[in-house]
Amino acid sequence: MSEVNSPGSGGRSKVTVDDYHAAARPLVEPSAWDYIDGGSGDEATLRENLAGYRHYRLRPRVLVDVSRCDMRTTLLGSPVALPIAVAPTAFHGLVTPEAELACARAAGEVGALMVVSTFATTRLEDIARVARGPLWMQLYVFRDRAVSEDLVKRAEAAGYQALVVTVDAPVQARRARDLRNTFALPPGLAPANFAEGPADGSSTELAHRVAGRIDPAFTWDDLAWLGSLTRLPIVLKGILTSEDAARAAELGVAGIVVSNHGGRQLDGAVTALDALPEVVSAVAGRCEVLIDGGVRRGSDAMVALALGARAVLVGRPVLWGMAVSGAEGARDVLSILGAELETAMALCGRPDLASVDASLLRPAPWRTASGIAGDGILPG
Repeated sequence: MSEVNSPGSGGRSKVTVDDYHAAARPLVEPSAWDYIDGGSGDEATLRENLAGYRHYRLRPRVLVDVSRCDMRTTLLGSPVALPIAVAPTAFHGLVTPEAELACARAAGEVGALMVVSTFATTRLEDIARVARGPLWMQLYVFRDRAVSEDLVKRAEAAGYQALVVTVDAPVQARRARDLRNTFALPPGLAPANFAEGPADGSSTELAHRVAGRIDPAFTWDDLAWLGSLTRLPIVLKGILTSEDAARAAELGVAGIVVSNHGGRQLDGAVTALDALPEVVSAVAGRCEVLIDGGVRRGSDAMVALALGARAVLVGRPVLWGMAVSGAEGARDVLSILGAELETAMALCGRPDLASVDASLLRPAPWRTASGIAGDGILPG
């Protein structure tokens, strides 16, 4: 994959995801920026998501033919050009008028999977019409099950290929930045997938009212009901323990996204990267395992792949790209991450994804010395 640099803001090319972070910040309204960039509580988990990838060192092998590195894979049977997908994030209209349409176009151009949020600011059918790559639909289960049932049927009819059920948000965490800012959607912006209009005419009232209807009583016993609604495979997003991973696999889910909601739910929760090995071990190949949270470099993606993830999902960086230059910026963010992954694979002597395994990693020296991880090469 060749890297495509966008001129972006101020005419400067962006060569890393962090370049987009810096360029996007002054372009986004401050309270919207805090909504996108912030986490819950003291934001400890948000910070640790980023730091976790520094806990590993790579063990490169040499004299391997890396004249071509193949990043192609499949996700629940759908071919993709790279193991980097777009995570579901709400309200893309906060960063660009093109909203989710820009993201869908960008993902299609690089051959990446996109997961569309229930709280998109564009109707799921309109996103599907412009998409050129595979789409999965993220789903919250609402107290009024008919609302969720309608979303499921619409997604299946529109050609989405899986349902990604968020399971780590039975209630919304306290997010200090949003509370201090009294965060509200701007006039004219609203969750587009709901037919009801706001009682007071404001999009903010609608967003809060719909979010408040997420069902905190949704349990494992309800997965059978959900499965009865659709032929689409079900993925559970927000699993962090071997116990829950094993139960999900036993119930026949097609996939798991190891995730702590980008540090936006339980502050102090284990990072997704630290949870990944136990989840992979618990499912024992019975379902596909993906991960999100904290990926900012292609080498981060390779660490997650080496620990057993089939793909990584990125959320905030794609929003930064869209804030700078719409679909072009989102495409460039995904291209940068893909180019970095391809380079890391070549420099580590790993010409395809099948060769990216746990033998590639060693715990960072400080991590081993502190007793956080054992000595030597990680087990396969």
